Amino acid sequence: MKDGLRIGIYAGTFNPVHAGHITFALQAIQAASLDKVYFLPERRPRHKTDVEHFGHRVAMLERATRPHPQFEVMELVDVSFSVERTLPKLRKAFPDSQLVFLFGSDVVGDLPDWPRVERLLKDSELVIGLRQGDEVVVIKELISEWPQAPIDLILFDSFAPHVSSGRIREALRRRKRTAGLLRSVEHYSNRHWLYVSLAD
Repeated sequence: MKDGLRIGIYAGTFNPVHAGHITFALQAIQAASLDKVYFLPERRPRHKTDVEHFGHRVAMLERATRPHPQFEVMELVDVSFSVERTLPKLRKAFPDSQLVFLFGSDVVGDLPDWPRVERLLKDSELVIGLRQGDEVVVIKELISEWPQAPIDLILFDSFAPHVSSGRIREALRRRKRTAGLLRSVEHYSNRHWLYVSLAD
């Protein structure tokens, strides 16, 4: 264990950020005794298209995290999170801190395929929130097959597992309210005409 702070790292698309992201980060602070959680929006996420402009996603994140003093938004030059490029920068930014990575359970199956994932796991702790439809037994079985175990792992049910960015985008497109849509995101999106389509 390192002597400094316990820093949560939450990388993702956040297209847009919603209540599920915020509540998961708050749960992680309590469950893993984190001092801070840094949200890392990816500029060009892998395997995703038609993602809203990075500047807008950052702006919505900054507004959504403003009420929570333990949250920060961190912009990296990397186009997407990678163990080879991003992890060294994070360790340099927080040299005496224990890094704790926050993931949704949808990442568990793909994580072993990340290049150099062993570097991430051997020195890091993980917090994993269960998404809707995912079962603890199945997720634990997948984790047991990882090539390297993390130094610690916390797994819990998310408060809002049913909330997804896809549902939020559709609600914003239709200018409708829906569960998980943050007021700050709704106001920003409406003001800048984000996620709008002429198709009904």
